[in-house]
Amino acid sequence: MRVSVSWLREYVDLPADLPTGDLEQALVDLGIEVESVVDLRESVTGPLVVGEVLEIEELTGFKKPIRFCRVDVGAANGTGEPQEIVCGARNFAVGDKVVVILPGGVLPGGFAIGARKTYGRNSHGMICSAQELGLGDDHSGIVVLPEDVKAQSGDDARPVVGLDDVVVEMEITPDRGYALSVRGIARELSHALGVPFRDPADAPAPGATAEPAYPVEVRDPVGCDRFAARMVRGVDPTVETPGWMRQRLTVAGVRSISLAVDITNYLMLELGQPMHAFDADRIAGTLVVRRAEAGEKLTTLDGVNRTLSAEDLVICDESGPISLAAVMGGETSEVLASTTNVLFEAAHWDPATVGRTARRHKLFSEAAKRWERGVDPALPLVALEKAVRLLTDLAGGTAGEEVLDIDHVAPRTPVTLPVDLPSRRVGVTYSPDRVVELLEQVGCTVTRGTDRLAEDPGAVGTAGVGPGAGAGEVLTVTPPSWRPDLTDPADLVEEVVRLDGYDRVPSVLPTAPPGRGLTWQQQRRRAVARSLAERGYVEVLAQPFVAPELVDQLGLPADDPRRPAVRLANPLSEEEPLLRTTLLGPLLGIVKRNVGRGQRDVAIYEIGTVFHPRPGAGTPPAMGVDRRPTDEEFAAADAVVPAQPRHVAVALTGEIEPAGWWGAGRTAGWADAVEAGRAVLDAAGIPADRVTVRAGERAPWHPGRCAELVVDDVVVGHAGELHPAVLAALELPRRTSAMELDLDALPAAPLAAGPTISTFPPALIDVALVVDDAVPAADVRAALVEGAGALLEDVRLFDVYTSEQLGEGRKSLAYKLTFRAPDRTLAGEEAVAARDAAVAVAAERFGATLRGA
Repeated sequence: MRVSVSWLREYVDLPADLPTGDLEQALVDLGIEVESVVDLRESVTGPLVVGEVLEIEELTGFKKPIRFCRVDVGAANGTGEPQEIVCGARNFAVGDKVVVILPGGVLPGGFAIGARKTYGRNSHGMICSAQELGLGDDHSGIVVLPEDVKAQSGDDARPVVGLDDVVVEMEITPDRGYALSVRGIARELSHALGVPFRDPADAPAPGATAEPAYPVEVRDPVGCDRFAARMVRGVDPTVETPGWMRQRLTVAGVRSISLAVDITNYLMLELGQPMHAFDADRIAGTLVVRRAEAGEKLTTLDGVNRTLSAEDLVICDESGPISLAAVMGGETSEVLASTTNVLFEAAHWDPATVGRTARRHKLFSEAAKRWERGVDPALPLVALEKAVRLLTDLAGGTAGEEVLDIDHVAPRTPVTLPVDLPSRRVGVTYSPDRVVELLEQVGCTVTRGTDRLAEDPGAVGTAGVGPGAGAGEVLTVTPPSWRPDLTDPADLVEEVVRLDGYDRVPSVLPTAPPGRGLTWQQQRRRAVARSLAERGYVEVLAQPFVAPELVDQLGLPADDPRRPAVRLANPLSEEEPLLRTTLLGPLLGIVKRNVGRGQRDVAIYEIGTVFHPRPGAGTPPAMGVDRRPTDEEFAAADAVVPAQPRHVAVALTGEIEPAGWWGAGRTAGWADAVEAGRAVLDAAGIPADRVTVRAGERAPWHPGRCAELVVDDVVVGHAGELHPAVLAALELPRRTSAMELDLDALPAAPLAAGPTISTFPPALIDVALVVDDAVPAADVRAALVEGAGALLEDVRLFDVYTSEQLGEGRKSLAYKLTFRAPDRTLAGEEAVAARDAAVAVAAERFGATLRGA
């Protein structure tokens, strides 16, 4: 939010000599993030003057319209002669007063102005737009001063356009919606600086009358708990917004539209109450506030034809929806240049509903920004009174005596606060009187009393702070209407600390308890991450949100347990409202993005959680912040939370070994994905004899190139080449491979025994066995290990071979066998006998024959 200090001074008595640094620090101390404090007096240097356009010559022959102007700048140029200036804007005419910067001046951003020849004419200066002056974002035309401006040609233009002011730009956090207004910021500064505050909302306003200003029916009192309206008839539509109002709107970054609309925006900035102005002659029948019907259409003021959802709140007349409530009005009822009868509306809308609507339609208006953070429900009548008075004072017309006020606002619920809770929570001593004083500064109504639990020292204390801790004085605090964020004792504690000063809170680092290192699960995850990184994989952190169509793109069958997903109630993006059930979707999206940007060789991994819903789990119990939940409440809540096992996944495409002068490279394939799975299991401490890799089928992998990773006869993951249909759906290169493994499904690593090291030489024997294509190499290896006996130290597959000589459906598996005895040098006959025994078991089990035998 951007606001000028001169506007703030109308409601808070800031010291006249307050340095900008002190102003910024006061806001920061209150927990308000200050983006910038700009002294506009220093933003433009050099001669910036008021000029009057005397002549305009239209230049032709150029790609865009160009005007050669003669502008009276008085004696500011030293000669008194008119200044010749070339300008491309079209929104001014002869006789208009404009803002001119003369040669030697410097605009914001260090843009120096000089005399130069352009478009065949000499230009001595520049006629300025609001954007060029740093007053806003409007660059559609230059600043044309209102006719009522009393400044003469050659006068300093800074006071006229507001460049004699200081502008503060703040980032308001979602819990402080009241600070999105001059009223809220002025109140905060009065707390910080100890100066008087005058509430602009503390003004008389007429209440509801028996005859409404316009017939209105509210069918959803939860989504709209207050709706007020006033009518003004006979307005002069030719009256323009006064300069002082346009200037304040411009500084705040709001474009001036028309007087009636500008008044609603002005009061939204001043009070924090968004409003809407209807052309009363363009609406027909009773106005109805209701939920939209799914599929209804509405063209909003930005010209977009929107399809409405059943969750959207709308205002309708007899023709249908005319406004997307609390977000943006519709074209059919907007105020036009010919509007003479204006219906002002000021309501109070449900923040959650407005926030969801704004995100659903990607329509983040200034009004929606305030509604989703919370608006004071006591403001509508005051805002209407101010709007009616401004419009009638400036544009004439007659204010209707009828006032509509449909009020279903529930009273604020008092909060019980032990008076010593702030001291106990924060570690700073706050006296009871100080706590009461600070809460009353916020606007709370505070009643002091004694806790009845003081009579029973063994009872559980108020706010769940322990046995007997609630004994003593308690405060019954009713928060003000403009602070919807104050609902629990912890919120009140925060306000006490904030207003008393965060700098008083001691900075004490907790002492780390001894003897607590990483858990074995944390150690395992680090070992897995380190192992993959050492093999050339790059770690990524993908967003856990996915689109509903991903399950079809991955080819998951209808009965796949990964199809049901948790849908977020308030997603960051309506296009990705689901939580992932597999790491592969977001991971493959990262592969696609990298390949699309020219990175053709990609090898990445992620370790993260997936989310599986618990069907029929119900809803979690309501748990407040006033006490620690019980073990039963934790258990009940945990039973509803989706299962969140931690997975590890890799994806790779392109060359795994690059080509170069040393020779040809090697393209990544399914075997590399399988090896990544083996590496994960090894890093997790799972012994190789408990791991089996066998053929399997699981989407999204190619059914003939998919391996199951099995530990103790339990499938813990899959690896291999992705299905061609999946690659086509996700626009990925051919032969892209992936692996995904459930880390939480792995058993704890056994205690590793130290290896036995023999000083005697090994006997190395290679065997090539011919078996059927369907026989897994891992099963043949297991048979060799079983048959070779205790002398076998290691067995490794180093070649897979097929040819016509072997026969159709046959393959050759070549293994390197290492034999060694711990206490002697093996005789050749012993090694050969062990090899023969190993081959015999493979032959018996799989019909294996020695190749070449």
